[in-house]
Amino acid sequence: MSRVTESVPIYTLTRTQTVEAPLEVCWRFFSDPRNLAAITPPDLGFEIVSALPGVVHPGLMIEYRVRPLLGVRVTWLTEITHVEPGRYFVDEQRVGPYRVWHHEHFFESVGADRTECRDVVHYVPPFGVLGGLVHPWLIRPRLEAIFAYRARRIGGADGARLLAGAG
Repeated sequence: MSRVTESVPIYTLTRTQTVEAPLEVCWRFFSDPRNLAAITPPDLGFEIVSALPGVVHPGLMIEYRVRPLLGVRVTWLTEITHVEPGRYFVDEQRVGPYRVWHHEHFFESVGADRTECRDVVHYVPPFGVLGGLVHPWLIRPRLEAIFAYRARRIGGADGARLLAGAG
């Protein structure tokens, strides 16, 4: 954890998972923003608002509604800021529940039919000092649960079928 100021911490969440699917299959799935709902926990009430293309590109704005904490529905607008096809893309929150949200998605082939998927999220919770106080028992556990759900959805044989059905 580093600090923007002494009272507003910047947190980092890193998750790495090896997926039983070739890089091309993983990239096709994750770079299609229409697939986000399939790997988002149902209790988030995730709803895409904007029309979406089948692949991310720099400058793409994605608007959705979600209930990230305590059932409160918010609008979240992210922009895809960087894309290197087959390797990585970055989304950054423009409007939403966090003061800062910078999410890097990396993909690397680790065999003919295996891909390492790594997410690195740098974020600053809302509500200043109060956000920092509730972070360890409310915000961080919620993020951990979201990424654990995603890992379960794309893991194993069921995950391979989900990824292969993309596009």
